[in-house]
Amino acid sequence: MYKTEVYILGQKYTIKGQKPPEYIQRLAAYVDEKLRKVHEQNPALPPLRAAILACFYLADEIYEVKEGCEDTKKKLKELEEKTNELLSLLD
Repeated sequence: MYKTEVYILGQKYTIKGQKPPEYIQRLAAYVDEKLRKVHEQNPALPPLRAAILACFYLADEIYEVKEGCEDTKKKLKELEEKTNELLSLLD
């Protein structure tokens, strides 16, 4: 198990987990970037609301990626079916 110290909005956090420290550092930097953007766009927003808004933006990114993966899987399945049809014509 790894133990990694990260900084998010200048606050130090210790993260324990199975992922390597380099990966955790990249995640922390990404979260920090999102939180800073929210804060820059809404400086009067209380910290908890800013964090929730940043989470919403992150959830949106994740959801879009998942939808894209599903679309890709569907297209691959269609291509596989067409390929199998064409191969059966060769027999």
